[in-house]
Amino acid sequence: QSSMRDITTAQLVKDMGIGINLGNTYESCGDWIAQWGDGTPESYETAWGSPVITQQMIQGYADAGFDTLRVPVAWSNMMEDNYTISDKYLSAVQEVVDWAIDCGLYVILNLHYDGGWLANFPTDKENCMEKYKRIWTQVSDAFADYSDYLVFESQNEELGWESLWNRWGGTEGKTDSYDLVNEINQTFVDIVRSSGGNNPQRHLLISGYNTDVELTCDSLFQMPNDPAGRCAVSVHYYTPSGFAILEEDASWGKMRSTWGTDDDYAELNRNMDLLKTTYVDKGIPVIIGEYGCPKKNKEEESVRRLARH
Repeated sequence: QSSMRDITTAQLVKDMGIGINLGNTYESCGDWIAQWGDGTPESYETAWGSPVITQQMIQGYADAGFDTLRVPVAWSNMMEDNYTISDKYLSAVQEVVDWAIDCGLYVILNLHYDGGWLANFPTDKENCMEKYKRIWTQVSDAFADYSDYLVFESQNEELGWESLWNRWGGTEGKTDSYDLVNEINQTFVDIVRSSGGNNPQRHLLISGYNTDVELTCDSLFQMPNDPAGRCAVSVHYYTPSGFAILEEDASWGKMRSTWGTDDDYAELNRNMDLLKTTYVDKGIPVIIGEYGCPKKNKEEESVRRLARH
């Protein structure tokens, strides 16, 4: 059993430095993969265009100066009856986590989009909660003896439901949606803390409301009660969406090819200040688990400018 250091989550997050996602790999999902693949974890690794992961690639991240590897996972892939995670799939994920930690990287391991089943929480809460609990019970058990270089993340962006509350259409249903987010995050903490090994002390990453900065800084979002006091909060940053998401004009917005005006910096600073006053100043560290922008139809210097800041 590897030891847990006597450091705060804020100290840990500072040491985690700059991270990168092992994207389009273990979070790939879709019925067609089971249909057309060969039933191996590798068929999922490569389904969204990524190569089979090797130790050399993980070492490459470390050599390039990254300190943390976020490993997004669709645990429903190859899942057996009673929401039992496939041994083969779990072993494949575990191998990557081992490689990363051997390279000196921190690892954030999550439950990602996973085919979208979390969207059913408002209408099928009992089954969804059972699946959620089963996943985290099994993952907690499998990684119980890992050191504090492994962080669990409760979810990706799916906690928060437009079927309950539309942020652009008043406040009806808002409390219901936030209450469900808070309940799921609390369930996550309770499961990890009650499992064995190092998990009672493991540092945990709590998914913000749709990992949206503004919505996560709303007073209705509550960090879970954690006896260990070792939780950080997770947000994603794709702002402004016209630059950071769109490669061409869409029905909901105009594509932008440049970033870096005074207004752009003011917006960025406003969002970072909001996170600072809501969380960091209160001792709750923030991890931006995803950020960036496409390169297609973008000015290269603007892409670098956003990434730097």
